Amino acid sequence: MTSTAGAEASIALLGQPNSGKSTLFNALTGARQRVGNWPGKTVEKKEGYYTRAGVHYHVADLPGTYSLSANSEEEIITRDHIASGGADVVCILADSSQLSRSLFMLADYAGIRCPAVLLLNLMDVAEKQGKQVDAAELEKRLGIPVVPFVAADLRQYEPFHEAVERALKQKTLIDTGSLTAKYRALEGQVYEQVLALLPAEGLGRYSADWIAAKLLEGDQAVQAAVEEQLSAEKKHELRTFLSQVSNGALETAGAKFQWVDELLDGVLVQSGKKAALSRFDRLATHRRWGKPLAILIILLGLIASFFPAAPIMLAGGMIPQLGAPIGAALSAIGAPQLLIDLMSQVVLNTLYFAVAMIGFVFGVNLVFGFLEEIGYMARVSYVFDGTMTRLGLQGKAVMPLVVSFGCTIGGAAGTRVIDSWAQRVLTIALAWVVPCAATWAIVPVIASLFFGAWAPLVIVAIFVVAGLHMLVTAKVFGSRLIRDEDRAGLIMELPPYHRPRWGALLRSILVRTWDILSRALRIIFIVSLVFWLVTYSAGGSPDGSLLYRFGRAIEPVTMFFGLTWQTFLAYISSMVSKEAALGVLGSLYLGAGSIFSSTLGGSGPQMATGLSEALLASLSAPAALAFIFAVTFNAPCLMAITSTYQETRSLKWTLRILAYYFATSLLLAAIVYHVAGLFL
Repeated sequence: MTSTAGAEASIALLGQPNSGKSTLFNALTGARQRVGNWPGKTVEKKEGYYTRAGVHYHVADLPGTYSLSANSEEEIITRDHIASGGADVVCILADSSQLSRSLFMLADYAGIRCPAVLLLNLMDVAEKQGKQVDAAELEKRLGIPVVPFVAADLRQYEPFHEAVERALKQKTLIDTGSLTAKYRALEGQVYEQVLALLPAEGLGRYSADWIAAKLLEGDQAVQAAVEEQLSAEKKHELRTFLSQVSNGALETAGAKFQWVDELLDGVLVQSGKKAALSRFDRLATHRRWGKPLAILIILLGLIASFFPAAPIMLAGGMIPQLGAPIGAALSAIGAPQLLIDLMSQVVLNTLYFAVAMIGFVFGVNLVFGFLEEIGYMARVSYVFDGTMTRLGLQGKAVMPLVVSFGCTIGGAAGTRVIDSWAQRVLTIALAWVVPCAATWAIVPVIASLFFGAWAPLVIVAIFVVAGLHMLVTAKVFGSRLIRDEDRAGLIMELPPYHRPRWGALLRSILVRTWDILSRALRIIFIVSLVFWLVTYSAGGSPDGSLLYRFGRAIEPVTMFFGLTWQTFLAYISSMVSKEAALGVLGSLYLGAGSIFSSTLGGSGPQMATGLSEALLASLSAPAALAFIFAVTFNAPCLMAITSTYQETRSLKWTLRILAYYFATSLLLAAIVYHVAGLFL
């Protein structure tokens, strides 16, 4: 490939989770990237570009996967992108500190006819472990450029660029001769027999050798593609033969690991003894003490996340104060009151909500990204894997659930450390069950008002119901998201601890934060505008709004759930800002401001003067209890809903989760109301 102005090339980054793909992608593309979804899919798609020597390089960060089998949506997307010609060269990243395990992806890729480069990332960590890699010899054995690499060190990028240019020019393909020989040696010559039934030229970028291995592994997508090219007779023969193959995936995996061992023989040298577990690591992975330690570190991490978040959230808190001067300026030029209210209430509050949310997301991602970066999150996954597997999750999912006790926004943002999109969605769905800090600013107030010394029993009941709710929710969503074969226990090699690469970590978080902010502004503005319109009244009184009239009209229905029209409107408003429920009740019972101002105006959980008497006079104890459960298990808040959409990249699944919690919270309220009515 020549360095001609106007020339273009496409690069795909391929590797296992935590191999350094995102670090490389962010370093190459910087702010010149966009994040979306793959067409018709919910998996995140990251694309960007950079220019070098007059060549425009388009870069795709493919989803992190452990193989190229069609076992998940991520794996199908990854290999389809490569096979479809979406990449001119594939850069395969391997963790040099765990080379034997991480080269399995290279073995699974071998046989795909697309030029490749192998990047031996984290070489600095490997060297500290006393490991030395003869990259030149490995390159000779593979037939493709092999580059010792540290993705976080921008000074080491020149050899990477040279290797990419060489691969594009020479069309370097992996030498699969040794791997194919191991396939041919499989018991019963099953590989040879499958190969004989296939088109010799393969299919597109898939060589016949690669296809034969995938067919033995039971890859249905590959089999369907092959059968389209076969006659009816050969199709029947292939199906009959494959139906008789057992343990094909184990056999081919064994061949791949043998090939990797052969590649590394004499190439990977370990000097000195392998480091023993440190005293801290023995505690971190201890069967009994590992879990309490992990929860303690996660809670401390949650607290620590407020330090970087506080300045951003403080700046966001000053935005609503601009309402008065902006309103005065608009009034001075004769602007209509509707426009003044729109600016001061919707636009400014949208900015306030978005900046406050981004501050917390930034803090959580920074702290827990640090824990992931140094290698500790793998220990969390290890010690909690058995517990979380019962819910269909991996051990890392415990972190977002614990963080959600502080704020569901952080819980949703914290799912970034989870590799699988399906498990990320299920974790977020479960995180919504966890009562956040805003809930505890409301529940004790109302519980103490109606139940006095018995209020702690209400708190206990909430935790019991939350536990049952989580089990039911895991069943409901897990059946749609997690396959039975993906619920097996975790088999992993713990990565070594290493110093964080602050530059790469901050670049990644800043790019991600900016993307979230730009999207969150649109979502929060639209929802805030709709909510403002249905709560708006020219005189500022609640009884002039559409929401007020709607609430009054459907009170005969809401009373089945134990909710008066006032508590039902407060319940609806809690989906926007949960901690403002008491403020909304004050505006409805006492006429203390508009519903919108009470919800988004930062009124907080304070009990308005006279509201306690109004509530005691208007609500029965069962109705108060129904309201407590309805608000507690309702959607967390608008910012949490927005954060859920940002992390799932799916409006469909966000709305499913939202509808589920709206329905179940009302159902719980109805059960509590009618059961409590028998005793109270």
